[in-house]
Amino acid sequence: MLVLSFPAGVFGTNCYVLATTQGAECVVIDPGLDAVSPLHELLAEHQLKPVAVVLTHGHLDHTFSVVPVCSGYDIAAYIHPDDGPMLADPVTWHGPALGAIVAGMPIPEPDDVRLLTDGVELDLAGVRLMPRHSPGHTLGSTVFELALGDGPGLLSGDLLFAGSIGRVDLPGGSMSQMNQSLARVVLPLDDATVVLPGHGPATTIGRERRGNPYLQNLVDKPAVPRRSL
Repeated sequence: MLVLSFPAGVFGTNCYVLATTQGAECVVIDPGLDAVSPLHELLAEHQLKPVAVVLTHGHLDHTFSVVPVCSGYDIAAYIHPDDGPMLADPVTWHGPALGAIVAGMPIPEPDDVRLLTDGVELDLAGVRLMPRHSPGHTLGSTVFELALGDGPGLLSGDLLFAGSIGRVDLPGGSMSQMNQSLARVVLPLDDATVVLPGHGPATTIGRERRGNPYLQNLVDKPAVPRRSL
């Protein structure tokens, strides 16, 4: 599995490109702010052709460039149905502070939006992704299990970061649901699973199990989540 990435925009959102090999078709994960140009350069460098955009959730720092990417390559966008409304109405779901900034901006929806089904595998250009609905950061937050070249992987979106988790204070966020998702989806994974998060460096489930306070203290003393968007 070829896994490429770059941090996009002021929020440093990790945009991933997945393919079976160089020169093949590929899947784009979370093209956020200012992602179009670096994504185009990355695709050209590795001679890759996108066949789909897959979104871990609907916040703008993960979806801002979805329309130009989808229209530019004539491909569909995949998102969980609970976050689908965020593509049409991002202001409502980003809180009053950020909502005031983006209010009035033209933010069109992709022409072809396809809805993810929890536990139903996607096979896109040979890239196989298993969606696991993981609410807490947003209502429709979804992580994706996948097989990397030398072991299991997890595209964790803003559910899990190295040493932290996603914020839960925006509309649709819930600490209770976040804890349930961490317990149900993350904790059962093998320690060797490589975590590819929505922000920050990669990590492993084993490392987070040993050192992430949110996994160690799911019920007793949940701390204040890291802010991304």
